[in-house]
Amino acid sequence: MTLAGFLLLVLTATCMAVANVLMKNGIAQAGGFAPSAVAFLGLLRQPAFVAGFLLSGIAALMWFRILATQKLSTCYPLFVSLTYTLITIGAFYFLHEKISAQKLFGLLIIVVGITTVARG
Repeated sequence: MTLAGFLLLVLTATCMAVANVLMKNGIAQAGGFAPSAVAFLGLLRQPAFVAGFLLSGIAALMWFRILATQKLSTCYPLFVSLTYTLITIGAFYFLHEKISAQKLFGLLIIVVGITTVARG
């Protein structure tokens, strides 16, 4: 993986993590979500949800560039582990979700495992 590819991957994972935290916040502000057109239209009135949705689309475009220039077997595991880690941190700091020692240990195992696979 090139340095430029790695930096784009970090930016993409960060955008995706921020997007998920924003969408979760917007859904909470809307009072939840049920799969219906009315509920989706309600979400479109939540600025956090809209910002997260748009940021998710931007992250998807960046991901397409990564797919076009990097090895999938390397970049996907790194993307998943980085996104997973950043979402967990974001949920802790911004959504005040609890992170137990068991969850932290599991996160560490996942990151080490995915990084090991990506290097292989």
